[in-house]
Amino acid sequence: MLYLLLDWIRDTVQPPGFGVFTYITVRSALAASTALFFSIFFGNRIIRLLSRLQLKETIREDVGLENHLKKAGTPSMGGLIILIGIVLSTVLWANPYNIYIWLILFVTVVLGAVGFADDYIKIVRGKKEGLMGKFKIIGQVVVGAVLGSVLYFHPDFQEYNTLSTIPFFKDANIDYAFLGEALGWAIYIPVCIFIVTAVSNSVNLTDGLDGLASGTTAVAGLGLGILAYVSGRVDYSGFLDILYLPGTGELTIYCAALVGACFGFLWFNTYPAEVFMGDTGSLALGGGIGAVALMIHKELLLPILCGIFFMEALSVIIQTGYFKYTRKKYGAGRRFFLMAPLHHHFEKKGWAEPKIVVRFWIISILLAILTIITLKLR
Repeated sequence: MLYLLLDWIRDTVQPPGFGVFTYITVRSALAASTALFFSIFFGNRIIRLLSRLQLKETIREDVGLENHLKKAGTPSMGGLIILIGIVLSTVLWANPYNIYIWLILFVTVVLGAVGFADDYIKIVRGKKEGLMGKFKIIGQVVVGAVLGSVLYFHPDFQEYNTLSTIPFFKDANIDYAFLGEALGWAIYIPVCIFIVTAVSNSVNLTDGLDGLASGTTAVAGLGLGILAYVSGRVDYSGFLDILYLPGTGELTIYCAALVGACFGFLWFNTYPAEVFMGDTGSLALGGGIGAVALMIHKELLLPILCGIFFMEALSVIIQTGYFKYTRKKYGAGRRFFLMAPLHHHFEKKGWAEPKIVVRFWIISILLAILTIITLKLR
C-alpha cells in the first residue's frame, strides 16, 4: 500500500514534490503503468507456468469454425495475469480507507474465483460444460446482492443510494425507490444483481476471438474511469449537472489498473493469441465494469458504453429465441444469424479474425466517446 507509505513520508519527512501523490490523476497513471508493466513482464512467466501445468484450451470439432481448431493447445486461464495486475496495482496506489475500493476488489476477486473454478473444471477435469450453470449464477447473484446491499444500506450512501443519472436528460435522475423508501431495496438490489450478472456474462460471450474481450474491456474501463473522476469532483459534477459522489474518484485508479492490465494482456492475447483469458478473466472484468457503473450511478449508460457486449449478448438471445420459435412453428429450427455470438456471424461471412476484432475496437471507441458526450448532450 504505497499510498499510505507515501502519505506518511509526505507528512513526516515533508520532502519536496511528494504532494503530487495525493492527486488521483497521478496515482491513476501510476496504477495503469504498474498493471501494464506487471502484465508484460510477468505475463510470459505465467503463460509458461500454465503451459507446464497443461492448462490448455481444447476446441470442439462440432462448433463449425474450422479455423479455430488450430488454437487447440493454447494456454488458457490467462485471466490470472489481468486479475493479479488489477488487484496489485489498485492495492498499491488506491486509498485503502475508501469503501468503494474494497467493494470493487471484492467483486473482481470473487467473480474471478468463480471463473477460475469454471476454467479448472473444464481444463483439468475435462468437463467441457465447466461449472454447472446454476452455481455460476449463484456466485454472480451473491456478488450482486452484497454489492447492492452495501450501496443501499451503508450510511455514507443514504443521500443518493437509489438515484441514477438518466442519459440525455438534464437535471433528471431515476429513483429506484419510486414505490417508497421502505421498498427501495426490493428494487435496487435486484437491479444490482441483474447488472453484475448481465455484464459479466456479456463479456464472457464476447471472449471468443483473439484480443476482442480484452481490447473492448479496456476501452469501456477508460470511459468509466473518466466518469468516476468527474463524479467524484464537486466542481466537475456541478458543471456537468450530474450527481456528486464523494469518494468515487478513487475508482479512477481501479479503472486505470484495469486498462493497464488489459493492454498488457493484449501483448500476448492479440492475434495469434499466445494465451486465452478464460472465464477467470472475463467474469471478473465484466463484473468489475458493471460494479463501477453502479457505484457511480451511471448504469443506464452501460448499453452505450458497453455496446459491443450488449450486441454480443443480444445476438445470442435473438438466435436462441428465433430458433425455438421457428422450430415450434415450422417443425425445424432456423437461425437468424449464421452463428452466435455476433463475432462468429462475421467469421462465417468470411471476415478475417483480426479485421473483426479491430472493427469492434473502433466501434467501442466511438461508443465510449458518445458516452462521455452524453454528459453534455442534455
